[in-house]
Amino acid sequence: MKPHAFVAMPFGIKKNREGNELNFNRIYEELIKPALEAANLEPFRADEEIRAGNIITDMFQELLVADLVVADITVDNPNVWYELGVRHALRARGTVLINGGQLTNAFDIQPDRKLRYSIKDGGPDPATLEQDKKALTDMIVSTMESWHERKISPIYHALPNLQEPDWKSLRIGDVREFWDQHEAWQQRIDSARKSSQIGDLLVLADEAPIAAFRAEAWIEAGIALRKAKRFNFAIEQLQRGLAIDPDNLRGLREMGICLQRLALQGESTHSLDDVRAHYHKILDKQNSKFNSDSETWSLLGRVDKDAWIASWYQDNKSSEQWRQEAAYEEALLRAAIENYAIGYRHDQSHFYSGINALTLMHLYRHLTNDFRYDREIAILSGAVRYAAEYATNPTELFWSKATLGDIEVLAGTPGSIKIAYQEAIVHSNKDWFALDSCRDQLILLKNLGFHPENVEMGIATFDRAMQKLNKPDDHWKPKKVFLFSGHMMDAPDRPIPRFPAEKVSTAAQKIANALHQLDAGPEDFALTQGANGGDLLFTEVCQQLGVKVQWLQPFDEPQFIEKSVINPDKIWLDRYRSAKEKLTHGIRSAPGQLGPPPKGIDPYVRCNLWLLYTALSYGIRKVHFICLWNGSGGDGVGGTAHMYQEVKERTGNVTWIDTREL
Repeated sequence: MKPHAFVAMPFGIKKNREGNELNFNRIYEELIKPALEAANLEPFRADEEIRAGNIITDMFQELLVADLVVADITVDNPNVWYELGVRHALRARGTVLINGGQLTNAFDIQPDRKLRYSIKDGGPDPATLEQDKKALTDMIVSTMESWHERKISPIYHALPNLQEPDWKSLRIGDVREFWDQHEAWQQRIDSARKSSQIGDLLVLADEAPIAAFRAEAWIEAGIALRKAKRFNFAIEQLQRGLAIDPDNLRGLREMGICLQRLALQGESTHSLDDVRAHYHKILDKQNSKFNSDSETWSLLGRVDKDAWIASWYQDNKSSEQWRQEAAYEEALLRAAIENYAIGYRHDQSHFYSGINALTLMHLYRHLTNDFRYDREIAILSGAVRYAAEYATNPTELFWSKATLGDIEVLAGTPGSIKIAYQEAIVHSNKDWFALDSCRDQLILLKNLGFHPENVEMGIATFDRAMQKLNKPDDHWKPKKVFLFSGHMMDAPDRPIPRFPAEKVSTAAQKIANALHQLDAGPEDFALTQGANGGDLLFTEVCQQLGVKVQWLQPFDEPQFIEKSVINPDKIWLDRYRSAKEKLTHGIRSAPGQLGPPPKGIDPYVRCNLWLLYTALSYGIRKVHFICLWNGSGGDGVGGTAHMYQEVKERTGNVTWIDTREL
């Protein structure tokens, strides 16, 4: 979806400062609108809104949420000046000023950079129009690219501590169409997130009408990918969101978590030191509103804790050697304790940071016989218990109850531990990962010989609960993911053959050869649309090899069949129905899952991206693209050429079956 630009300018014919009449509708159509479109923005002017309603509320909403505002200050129009003032008050950046003819001498914006365009006969000067359009396009692109580098608004420039309002907090209730669209989009985002349909999330993020929505959706997609352990792909989405909203605390935290996981797996050029620096950057920003964020301090504590564990934990060592090495690396342990403790001092209701600080303090005394933390242990024990006992957030009920169990491990009895953890498990919603996270902490204590009887009771309690659940990793996951795009069968009257009927059997054999070379089998997954010709040939071969197949389609199935399956040869409809009966996954249609395509979005391009994103969500390295293609641009947008370019840029794992060589 293109970024959204609002144009604040006079309408119709107005006199300029020299007394000459100017046709601002021409200026918009001949100069401003083409320049915005050339910069890949979607232009909107308030007089283009033809539905009934108060134009003022629409204008306020546009000035709040538009990615860019272009203000034409050629004449002293009070409406334009007012709109410019509102924009400067609401947003620190994202404003371009233009002026035709004599420049304004308005004091408040005198230092601001303005683009001057030439005028002749009441409109843009034909002699300089192309040059002016290019200059305006360049200025728009430059403004968008340097969005967060400099504050354009004189208000925010003069008042550096002033914070921009959250666009959601300034929701205007009368603008029902805008918010109805947002709510429908948000519902689809939530549905995709809850069902872990990451491909859906990514398509919906691309289609968000304004930058604020896109940033939010890309960060949601990054979180979903992180939970699916697709850390590199998660980072890609988080970076897209943070490019728009670099102070999004949730996104910044998630970036650190992904970098930390990759560093621990040895799959990144980043080290734990780099992750530590990332969190310090969040906490130490000048005028940072995050330096008292308990969650970020806890994440920083987790980095030091992981570094401490990595310094002593090796499979080939005994428990006694672990304890000796863990005690020797006490400086790292103290760093973790300090960061967790700082997090808890900032927010005494943040029991996660409190219980981690408390547990590591107990471990420090156990390993070193150093009692330096005893006073803090006495204080924290009661404080953390109180925070967990009286936690009010229902979504944290399991963790608050588990924290009470952790406290019992530190200073209780096997009986009290069992009771506390059993109560926590009741509120776990059968979340295997949540239970496993608690168990992992107990395994750490066990490895270091801490309170053996208490720890064993805790582990046994979680083991019994987890045995009743299916580990999510036990659910089927594909070894390889095959993505296919190919030509449909040529219509009988096609002037230049592309995939004629006589090449069908050869194409099917080529597709089979490609899948055999890639060792396709029952452990693999395949995605395509299911159109006649290449898609169905690919589907049939996959089904013969036991590969699980799913069809993602750009239209609801009846319309898709009419557009892409039925042809004069009825056999393709029969083959479609036969293959459909053998599908291991249900057909998904873009309108049903993603909603109708937004204005300017081609359904076929949309479906290609949906297929690609869905494939990539299983892991970039798993994806293999097979295409049946003649190498040309095709009959329109969204064809195999589009898919080929998208995959080539991302994975390079492409098998091209050239129909010209069949």
